[in-house]
Amino acid sequence: MIMQVELKKITDYAQGINVYKDGEVTAYKVGETRFNEICAEWNSMLYGAHQMPAFGVSLHRETVKALKSGVWAEFTFDGEMSSNGMPYEKLLVNVQPEWSGFNLVRYTAKHGYDGRCFYYDLVNKDMSAFYNCLNG
Repeated sequence: MIMQVELKKITDYAQGINVYKDGEVTAYKVGETRFNEICAEWNSMLYGAHQMPAFGVSLHRETVKALKSGVWAEFTFDGEMSSNGMPYEKLLVNVQPEWSGFNLVRYTAKHGYDGRCFYYDLVNKDMSAFYNCLNG
């Protein structure tokens, strides 16, 4: 059964967060202090943001290659979720401090990171506080 979720509420359903820094991954599980800190900063960043049509699609091979550099956050779930009719088991975001909008890349076991993304416009904010939280 696929759980329908309002995209802004993903932290209510996430069971883990993987933080990638230049290809090295650190995993945080629900209930851990760092998990809670990251979720709180994510929710703060999304406060007042607008979901918009995505600018593009993700290609699995290119996304896996891109994960080897920069800072990324990946929310993981216990099962398949769906938002706006698009299923996912994980949601991945490239975190650039100066960005005022970003794609959320969907992952499914069947298609990997291939497919349409979600997009958020942060409306007069950027990702710097979330970036600093991930690097803290």
